[in-house]
Amino acid sequence: MPSEPSSASWECILPGPPSKHNGGSADLSAAGLLAYAAGSSVAILDTHSMQLVSTLPLPPPSSSAASAFITAVRWSPFSLPHHLLETESSSPHLQLAVGDRHGRICLLDFRSKSPAFFFDTSNPNSPKLGVQDLCWIQTRLDSWCLAAISGPSLLSIYNATTGRCFFKYDASPEYFSCIRRDPFDSCHSCALGLRGFLLSVKLLGDESENDVMLKELKVRTDATELHRLERDSAIESSNGAPVSSLFPNYVAKFAFSPHWKHVILVGFPRELVSFDLQYESVLFAAGLPRGCGKFLEVLPDVNMEVFYCAHLDGKLTTWRRKESEQVHIVCSMEELVPSIGTTVPSPLVLAVAISQSDYTLQDIIRRCPDTDPVDFELDDPLALIDESHIISKTHLLSVSDDGKVWKWLLTAERSKDVHRDSECVKKVDETREVPISEVSSSGQSTGDIVTHPDSINCRENSKTACAVVSDEVLFKTNLVGQLHLLSSAISMLAVPSPSLTATLARGGNSPAVAVPLVALGTQSGTIDVIDISANAVAASFSVHSSVVRGLRWLGNSRLVSFSYTQGSEKIGGYVNKLVVTCLRSGLNRTFRGMQKPERAPIRALRTSSSGRYLLILFRDAPVEVWAMTKTPIMLRSLALPFTVLEWTLPTVPRPAQNKPSRTSSFLSRGGNPAETTSPTKASTDTKEGADGTHEEFSESFAFALVNGALGVFEVQGRRIRDFRPKWPTSSFVSSDGLITSMAYRLPHVVTGDRSGNIRWWDVTTGQSSSFNTHRDGIRRIKFSPVVPGDRSRGRIAVLFYDNTFSVFDLDSPDPLANSLLQPQFPGTLVLELDWLPLRTDKDDPLVLCIAGADSSFRLIELNISDQKTGVMSPRAPQPIKERFRPVPLPSPVLLPTPHALALRMILQLGVKPSWFDTFSSVMSEEYSYVTGTPSAGDLRGYMIDSPRVGDSAVPEMLLKVLEPYHREACLLDDERVRLYSKIVKRGSTMRLAFAAAVFGESMEALFWLQLPHALKHLMNKLANKSPQQGPHTAQTRDIDASVLSRISSKRKSVPEAKNILINGQLKLMAFDQQELWERANERLTWHERLEGEEAIQNRVHELVSVGNLEAAVSVLLSTSPESSYFCVNALRAVALSSAVSTSLLELAVKVVAANMVRNDRSMSGTHLLCAVGRYQEACSQLQDAGYWTDAATLAATHLKGSDYARVLQRWADQVLHVEHNIWRALILYVAAGALQEALAALREAQLPDTAAMFILVCREIHTEFLSQLDSEEDETSKEKVANLPGLDPSNEEVIAVGEYFGQYQRKLVHLCMDSQPYAD
Repeated sequence: MPSEPSSASWECILPGPPSKHNGGSADLSAAGLLAYAAGSSVAILDTHSMQLVSTLPLPPPSSSAASAFITAVRWSPFSLPHHLLETESSSPHLQLAVGDRHGRICLLDFRSKSPAFFFDTSNPNSPKLGVQDLCWIQTRLDSWCLAAISGPSLLSIYNATTGRCFFKYDASPEYFSCIRRDPFDSCHSCALGLRGFLLSVKLLGDESENDVMLKELKVRTDATELHRLERDSAIESSNGAPVSSLFPNYVAKFAFSPHWKHVILVGFPRELVSFDLQYESVLFAAGLPRGCGKFLEVLPDVNMEVFYCAHLDGKLTTWRRKESEQVHIVCSMEELVPSIGTTVPSPLVLAVAISQSDYTLQDIIRRCPDTDPVDFELDDPLALIDESHIISKTHLLSVSDDGKVWKWLLTAERSKDVHRDSECVKKVDETREVPISEVSSSGQSTGDIVTHPDSINCRENSKTACAVVSDEVLFKTNLVGQLHLLSSAISMLAVPSPSLTATLARGGNSPAVAVPLVALGTQSGTIDVIDISANAVAASFSVHSSVVRGLRWLGNSRLVSFSYTQGSEKIGGYVNKLVVTCLRSGLNRTFRGMQKPERAPIRALRTSSSGRYLLILFRDAPVEVWAMTKTPIMLRSLALPFTVLEWTLPTVPRPAQNKPSRTSSFLSRGGNPAETTSPTKASTDTKEGADGTHEEFSESFAFALVNGALGVFEVQGRRIRDFRPKWPTSSFVSSDGLITSMAYRLPHVVTGDRSGNIRWWDVTTGQSSSFNTHRDGIRRIKFSPVVPGDRSRGRIAVLFYDNTFSVFDLDSPDPLANSLLQPQFPGTLVLELDWLPLRTDKDDPLVLCIAGADSSFRLIELNISDQKTGVMSPRAPQPIKERFRPVPLPSPVLLPTPHALALRMILQLGVKPSWFDTFSSVMSEEYSYVTGTPSAGDLRGYMIDSPRVGDSAVPEMLLKVLEPYHREACLLDDERVRLYSKIVKRGSTMRLAFAAAVFGESMEALFWLQLPHALKHLMNKLANKSPQQGPHTAQTRDIDASVLSRISSKRKSVPEAKNILINGQLKLMAFDQQELWERANERLTWHERLEGEEAIQNRVHELVSVGNLEAAVSVLLSTSPESSYFCVNALRAVALSSAVSTSLLELAVKVVAANMVRNDRSMSGTHLLCAVGRYQEACSQLQDAGYWTDAATLAATHLKGSDYARVLQRWADQVLHVEHNIWRALILYVAAGALQEALAALREAQLPDTAAMFILVCREIHTEFLSQLDSEEDETSKEKVANLPGLDPSNEEVIAVGEYFGQYQRKLVHLCMDSQPYAD
């Protein structure tokens, strides 16, 4: 027996449509790859070109023949590995964590298309707990754990290296809905329950329960509807079903704010809540907007303080935060499923995801203040947006249950009036007004359907397309792309296998050739035509209003299908509908229309290989024979008790005597199309008249009767006669089982019965034989296609009633012993199967088409592994002919790791845009950025003249390695090439940030963008140029009556208005004193109305941090005497008032009437240190207590110079070693002047290329800084910053980095030369 096949042999899988059973599981990677669950498979799409990249099936468990529904999908958080390995065993950055309904969790590897390993989810004391959600949590710089919500209320955390579960938390009777990771701290995550239960999880390691810190919180919400659902459904918690199965229409999701730490936005079914984790309080709550369904998902916008909310009814609402408050208002409302061009009822939106890579590229664009807006306009007629008004834009992907993936462009624009009035502002703040480039192109593959705004749904002109916010900003949504996959569950499968007598639909005598198309009938009544060569839906026809129950090809360009519906109760009977569909014209033509319902429904259709004849089988009614001319004609009916009927297949073709046909072998492995013989031959030779037309032709079909008798009829013209075969021996007649399936190819007839017996008979010699499969009854038998030179002509695929299949070779001495018995081979139960009839050479593989019970369509290759015995096995993985793609696949992250690193290095060092121009599809003369093209053999001219680092010969060799991708245009899409051409000569930082963004490493990209500011901050400090002052300076002055009245009345100060729209990811790496202080002040206003002792203590802490001692004293003095905090607050009020003025001190002393009687829980010691001016010690105390951001805020308010640097450096150590965020830590190290520590961190993280680029960039910025200093006034300053501390060229560490980078480059070249190019 052959071994069980690896998933690498699955050459093609087209996923079925996702359903509610998949729980809306989808995840969009930072590199632009969308993964979503469809049945028991994961579909992976490239969102730039909107193409299906691959489909990864989840293998079934050993105890089952079919895989369960996948209910959770999450991309691995690992970035592209920088270390170079001799063998690329796995690609951690291309792995997916997947959970299914049976509770299994595994890591699926994109390269091998198989599980890397399964996590240990065994739980002997409970049933299978279906997986609800997954989340990666960081434990070390290079180590992550996987947290999973299983069943209704179990949280488990697994070691991602060993797969061992080291922590479990059962929240019964709560229901866990989702779990998310904190963008400010990758070690921290939160899990949300349907009733508002919130569990905060902080990981300190991945070994035991002691490494997990928990905090239970509660978000107040109305759970009345949930209680009613529980009561009505009488759910037992022991069934192990996840929440998405128990309550499919009751969803609770949340998202961390990317702008404010500790703030989350929670979407309950009918309520949107803003919650502060630090204050444990609700900051804002709002109900559903009028006309919207329940909340489905909450998505944050990184560029603006905006959240997008998807609703169950397909609407998308935009919520903007009001200035100085945590209050969100609805800005726009949009439909994610257009009302025009869709079925009724409308498809359901199952999942939405927002692109994060767009934001990083926009941050890069904003650093190019003199970028011409025209250069970023789309070369696309769909781009109808005036780019000059755009503030921000991003892409949103939605997945609907009809197999479509929609790509939406979300834009925020300034209104035109405001734009005209602010022209002068634009000159001052140009970087905020620069239009954002379109990040991804809108090219489509063959199966894509792009909806034009004018023809389908013009989003700009519709009533709900946009809304005015504060009379300044317009939020708009435009459909820019769509991918159409299988639209419904598959009910039928048909492959074309035309004979020589089949002619082209347009007439003439040219024989119809086998085409690489497969037709699928669906439960919804549509017929999807699959292009095998592109693995895409080539066309979709809405033919029937109910299930397609039969589907056959007529030649190679027409389809015939049927469906039936029951008549009314009064009349009864069945309404049969037969339709002929022309693939060329797209027309559907019904025939055999009846005025009244019929007594019997149609049972099956059988078409002859020429497409000229059709047999219509009825249930308990005579069989009808039709001639399928332009207007189908019924020839006669046959009133025999048939059980099965099958037309003969085309016989084995002989070597061509005439010129070969022009068809090429799709299955041939070579790159050149093979000249092949005519594909098929008819069952009987045809006679040609003088005019070349076929005068007569005959075709035959075999049949079995209820009593087991067999026969063959021949159809010639309008005549039907007995073929008079040579009958087999009488022992051949079945007596123990009804014949249920048959296959016929001259001269052999093969039958299968409901007892599992297979018999075959030679109609010319009468020889026969049989064997028992020891399986269930046989539903289908299909002869494999044969070509001249085939050793065996008796290979058959057999589909059993238990939805498994086997392949037998009837020419072998023992077919049962030499069969391929793989009931679990495809990982899904098989509904229908047939052979792909495209073989033209005996060395081509045998390919099975399979329609799975999970609605997927799969191709499986088989080959003959033993020439003597004929044993068949899955085809061994080998280099295959690259799939045809009408549009290139511009996803560099999919390249083999050495080649991806080569492209990354080329982008970093700087390659001229003309290198991309050679294959760009939309580049015109206006975009010819560089004149003159180097000769084809010399690639050195393509590299720009940038400061070189490492081996100077390496870039040319890397360009040669990338030449195959360069020719196929699968490196970058045109939009990103256009952006790169604008930044390539703007310094290394821009190129490094761009390269990081292209490969989905957004934090690294932000690091490079922020590095110049941090380094200039350091050099300004070293040069004593513009010494930094704390934004708040405590001044000792006498307080007058107005001050006292302000304290007593607690009037709220009005903050200064500012632009809240652009508040990007760079805030995550804030280090500047002014910026830290402003953000802390912004948070103050959110908490003024919060009540409770803990909230008051936190407010006092914030006020002291920003230096507002007067307000802090006011809050402290308002404490009630009955409060347990009264004594502590009184003492602090006295101490703080003494630091302000004598008058305030006297006022505070009057209200102090007790001493401290208990330990203070609100950092009183810190506040007392502030009162006496010991800010350095106060910061250290805050850092010891874990208040890192507060310590930085306090330092930014009161410290400067080396004192401030010490706080930053200690913060950097915490971020690196505890939070494991190397990029934030590097920025803090640089701002603190600890460049040597930054370099050491990069070397310790095994990032040799990044370390070399870090030194290069620092020197570039240093040189630029020195050139800007005035030669006379700043001579002293120049001397102070002549060399960067720790990065002196003579430093041994710096020299070692350069030498190691050269070795790294040379090894990369060798690995690239040894790696095979990627072909999907």
